[in-house]
Amino acid sequence: MPKNKKRNAPHRGGGGGGGSGAATSAATAGGPHRTVQPFSDEDASIETMSHCSGYSDPSSFAEDGPEVLDEEGTQEDLEYKLKGLIDLTLDKSAKTRQAALEGVKNALSSKVLYEFVLERRMTLTDSIERCLKKGKSDEQRAAAALASVLCIQLGPGLESEEILKTLGPILKKIICDGTASIQARQTCATCFGVCCFIATDDITELYSTLECLESIFSKAYVKEKDNSVLSSTSNTVLHISSLLAWTLLLTICPISEVKKKLELHFHKLPSLLSCDDVNMRIAAGESLALLFELARGMESDFFYEDIDSLTQMLRALATDGNKHRAKVDKRKQRSVFRDVLRAVEERDFPTETVKFGPERMYIDSWVKKHTYDTFKEVLGSGLQYHLQTNEFLRNVFELGPPVMLDAATLKTMKISRFERHLYNSAAFKARTKARSKCRDKRADVGEFF
Repeated sequence: MPKNKKRNAPHRGGGGGGGSGAATSAATAGGPHRTVQPFSDEDASIETMSHCSGYSDPSSFAEDGPEVLDEEGTQEDLEYKLKGLIDLTLDKSAKTRQAALEGVKNALSSKVLYEFVLERRMTLTDSIERCLKKGKSDEQRAAAALASVLCIQLGPGLESEEILKTLGPILKKIICDGTASIQARQTCATCFGVCCFIATDDITELYSTLECLESIFSKAYVKEKDNSVLSSTSNTVLHISSLLAWTLLLTICPISEVKKKLELHFHKLPSLLSCDDVNMRIAAGESLALLFELARGMESDFFYEDIDSLTQMLRALATDGNKHRAKVDKRKQRSVFRDVLRAVEERDFPTETVKFGPERMYIDSWVKKHTYDTFKEVLGSGLQYHLQTNEFLRNVFELGPPVMLDAATLKTMKISRFERHLYNSAAFKARTKARSKCRDKRADVGEFF
């Protein structure tokens, strides 16, 4: 049967065609949720597809993302599909709500839709609030992730402040709820930090968020009398996210508050370097490097009392060769701690270059690196597009106003999927050939001896 006829066929137990009313009534009636395949090129126009097929399967949008629409559709197609997904965030099915939240999040991560989001911010906030309160672990994670992207879209201002006032208490409750899912608490901790970084205009609210986050990660500290290795637990991922969100907020605090936090945590953070979880060791090491940078920014002659023992610990991690650890983890750890050790000993930072479109951004400090890493975690591959067009992020990284490019220039810069495939294939062949030559040389040396 042709695809378009399949798509317009009536639902089981339902009435007629595919109008939006029919889709809604089917969902509210509690009927089985049927997966609808994403529409193809032959029936991609709004006139030839039913309302139901346009957005009754939010998972298709979550998987494909707006990239397909960029290449084959229009802005109107994207907004039309997003309206349907926003409606589905209120569906009775938890799976449908979760997939709809993820679909909206993926779209807003990859496109800047300020006007569209501004008009629907109340609806989106209500949906997120409901999913955070009544949803289970995965749904809460999807709702918190969407809240972060929503604030990034709107930037600092009254709208984002209203979102934080509405969602902040709920996020805080989930983070501190020992009975809630660890994964949900972890995502909420990141979301709370990002939203507060963007939206908070009240210094007391900022301090309250800092205290909430440090009450979580400080539980991972090794007690002074206990010199054993810190073992990872199911809460370790939550401690990591809370520590990184706390460090992000510390970068926007007044100097007086930064000094208080440094005095409180500078001598406790090194205990996390002994954790048997590589991600915790890395998070603690990078946080320490950032704290040193902040401290020396306030006092050029800043002196750390236990500098010898700290550098000894950092040097051991930078040259770690323990056989019981995975090679990938050791390689990643050594790379990070070489930079951390250099920051502590020599006050140096290895400058990194980030390319996006025709522009370049230089990451030349730990503060900038940590901020970049946080937004990369939230936006994923969509960060490059946001760096080009999102005024808030461009202000954060001091990039100036967006660079205006004409359509012809953008078209020449864009690489098609086929060209990407060819490029990746050629690169793979080149790497394989180089490895083969290297192996041949080692074989010759072995035979010679």
